[in-house]
Amino acid sequence: MGAADVVPGVSGGTIAFITGIYDTLLESIRRVNPSLLGIWKRDGFKAAFAHINGFFLIALFGGILASIATLAKLISWLLATHPVPLWSFFFGLILVSVYHMLKQVEKKTALSFVFLLVGIGVAYSITVLKPLHLEPTSINILIAGAIAICAMILPGVSGSFILLMIGMYAPILAAVKNAEFSILVMFLCGCVIGLLSFSHLLSWLLKRYRDQTFLFLIGLMLGTLPKIWPWKETISWRTNSKGEMVPLLQNNLSPFNFESVTSQPAQLGLAVFLMLCAIGIVLALEKFGNNE
Repeated sequence: MGAADVVPGVSGGTIAFITGIYDTLLESIRRVNPSLLGIWKRDGFKAAFAHINGFFLIALFGGILASIATLAKLISWLLATHPVPLWSFFFGLILVSVYHMLKQVEKKTALSFVFLLVGIGVAYSITVLKPLHLEPTSINILIAGAIAICAMILPGVSGSFILLMIGMYAPILAAVKNAEFSILVMFLCGCVIGLLSFSHLLSWLLKRYRDQTFLFLIGLMLGTLPKIWPWKETISWRTNSKGEMVPLLQNNLSPFNFESVTSQPAQLGLAVFLMLCAIGIVLALEKFGNNE
């Protein structure tokens, strides 16, 4: 999940669905509320820790933080030097995730698929919005953390992409690389606030309107596919917090026209291979989960 969250356009929530931990994750987070203090006073710390599935949360978020800390530089390098293979892998990952989630929808009625279309529309609208350029002030970092973490636990909505759209991706990634703890602590506080509030709503929706919620989430994933299409032409650029020129607006291209337009190799064979690798990994994880 940490590796996925570093890439703008890919959601850690998608990885949670693929690995079968999504419901457990939401329920564990939902249980972190004021009633937890009552359990602690009445039954002790051990009971409260077990109530929130503490070992699960520590292992999961420890893995996410470790992955972000260790992979931030690698992902940044791959995005800059090998974008087509990297995006191809994640494109295949999203495609097979849609298949994986559709199998979990029990009642596939024509009316319920309206939620799928709404999800596609919402996600696509986000991908075509013009990016903002917020200053990295303390309040903006706090708000960015709250918004990004909500996106991170939604399959198909990338927390990193939301940060990119509000102009906070570069400052946060730079803070991770340079160990700027004041920024990271403020961002983490925002994440905690957003996570504890949003998880309750999403958990409630999945319990009462599971199929409709699933189809909306699948729509979100489908709607973001144009954003992670591997072959792109950069139309305009922006200057990041380090004074470097990075893409701002991009158009999708056919892999057969990519080289003539951009003068860069399309790497079609490698791209297809990595898409198939992503699909194979998800299907293998699904089979492993069913056996377990």
